[in-house]
Amino acid sequence: MTHNRLLGIDPGSRLTGFGIIDWQARKAAYISSGCVRINYKASLDQRLLEIFNAVEQLITTYQPSHLAIEKVFMHKNADAAIKLGQARGVAIACAAKQGLKFAEYSPNEIKQAVVGRGHADKQQVQHMVKVLLNLPGTPQADAADALAVALCHAYRHQSEFNT
Repeated sequence: MTHNRLLGIDPGSRLTGFGIIDWQARKAAYISSGCVRINYKASLDQRLLEIFNAVEQLITTYQPSHLAIEKVFMHKNADAAIKLGQARGVAIACAAKQGLKFAEYSPNEIKQAVVGRGHADKQQVQHMVKVLLNLPGTPQADAADALAVALCHAYRHQSEFNT
């Protein structure tokens, strides 16, 4: 029986959440999750390099076959949206360099897949991630979001993964 390891990323220029699951026989198994805290006092190029290096280390350590990432949504603050886009781009480029398959999902798609409502709040996402992955505790919000991205990808590609 084959399995697929998925790396979910919730990108940010100060805090980037990650979640790693295995998907086998239509079931998700928790592997790891957490947050990469970026030195917000560093220059933009150094912060982006920190994100690249962190994603590269996750890929080296956990050997995922897929990267799923949250799409940029329009912030009220254009500068924040640009920084978020840059953080996403760095993570995507790192995954492409390592040969991972790639997918991206909107926040509403992710919430719909995990919670069943596209406008669920962060606490609902955290709760459902805890339940779906049978975790002993509630994951930090950014880590839960990243795990939700990975779960969304697994649910969307079940037929591909189970052949």
